[in-house]
Amino acid sequence: MSALAVNSELPDLRIVPIEGLVFHERHDSRRIPPLLERLRQDGVLKNPPIVAPIPGSHRFVVLDGANRTVALAQMGCPHILVQVVDYQHPRLRLNVWYHLVTGISGEEFDRRVRSISGLEVLSTRDLLTARAALARRYILAYAVRPDGMILMFRGGGDDIVRQSELLNALVDVYEGRADIYRIGTDRMEEVAPLYGEVAALVVFPHYHPSEILDLTRREARLPTGITRHVIPGRALRLHFPLDLLADTEQSLEEKNRWLQGWLKQKFVTGQVRFYEESTFLFDE
Repeated sequence: MSALAVNSELPDLRIVPIEGLVFHERHDSRRIPPLLERLRQDGVLKNPPIVAPIPGSHRFVVLDGANRTVALAQMGCPHILVQVVDYQHPRLRLNVWYHLVTGISGEEFDRRVRSISGLEVLSTRDLLTARAALARRYILAYAVRPDGMILMFRGGGDDIVRQSELLNALVDVYEGRADIYRIGTDRMEEVAPLYGEVAALVVFPHYHPSEILDLTRREARLPTGITRHVIPGRALRLHFPLDLLADTEQSLEEKNRWLQGWLKQKFVTGQVRFYEESTFLFDE
């Protein structure tokens, strides 16, 4: 019996022009130098970025893998290997990460967010009130402090582009000055004991794929590291040779033909495995 599940959907892997990829959130510039060094040392792209077609164009929005895309572009690669997914797939989920901010004082965080032009700061001690306001998009985000105070941030009106600008300004308050941990809960009492000096737990709204596409078409970006796409049938550990992506002599068509032959060989020799169950990996 084949190790690849008969009913599994095979990943749509393609080599595409790197200039045809656009981002829905900012990349993390601090992670690019070590990523560049690792790519050059390994000589392979282990995990392809995840992209989705932008309706009405020949471009793709990068759902996951912005840093890898930027790094390969800086290496001069004209093409990139990606996994193309259907953004309307019933098992594709768009979740959100929250930012636990440590390494700066709560006073500094408080002072900096209150200095952001166009951002109104409201206060409450009722977490349910903050959650409801964010769910209704009455506020842009909120920050839970260790003392129980909750800062709610308003601004931008109904303009999603202006809202994204203010969210970027909010993240700019602590990005590069503090340590940021991505977590999935807004309950400060659950996470504060696990970390050092906690300034705030910043909670962002949940987005719909249509909003991500709208932001992309309007050339706006969300802050780095707040969207989390859960991809069904994700292709990992391909270890695809970078030499082919960097080659400027071969055409895109020739590279994709080589890719299909390379993938076929992987399947024929039993190197592809499909795991339907959820897993924990301990070697990342």
